[in-house]
Amino acid sequence: MYKRILIPTDGGRKSEKAAEHGIELAKALGSTVHALYVMDLPGAPRTPYIHGDEEEMKREYRSYGEKVTNAVCEKAEAAGVDCETSIVSGTIHEEIVTFADEEGMDLIVMVAGYRGRFGGLVGSVTEKVVRSSNVPVTALRMGEVRRG
Repeated sequence: MYKRILIPTDGGRKSEKAAEHGIELAKALGSTVHALYVMDLPGAPRTPYIHGDEEEMKREYRSYGEKVTNAVCEKAEAAGVDCETSIVSGTIHEEIVTFADEEGMDLIVMVAGYRGRFGGLVGSVTEKVVRSSNVPVTALRMGEVRRG
């Protein structure tokens, strides 16, 4: 049923929860997981004076992407699950959907977090993926963070 499970990650706590669930599901089903990091580089026009900084920024994003996707694969391999990594660049939700389609993923596992009273006005990455994906999406709910 779900032989190829996509786990997009940004290295945050919510992504870790999605990775744990996706890996657990993959282990139960005998599936492979694919950790994906999307480099969401700022799209504002840049002056020629910061071109060198832009190249450095891309290297830093890629390095971070390798770190967080490798962390997912380490967890997967510890659970006995095969894992692959990929890093792409672009608008996060669009790249997740495109990657899932083009690479033949059977399921996307993500977490939908609490975004406050007005968060629903713009929509989260997970909501955008759910609305636009041809691939089934498991969206784990992450509740409101209570302080105090």
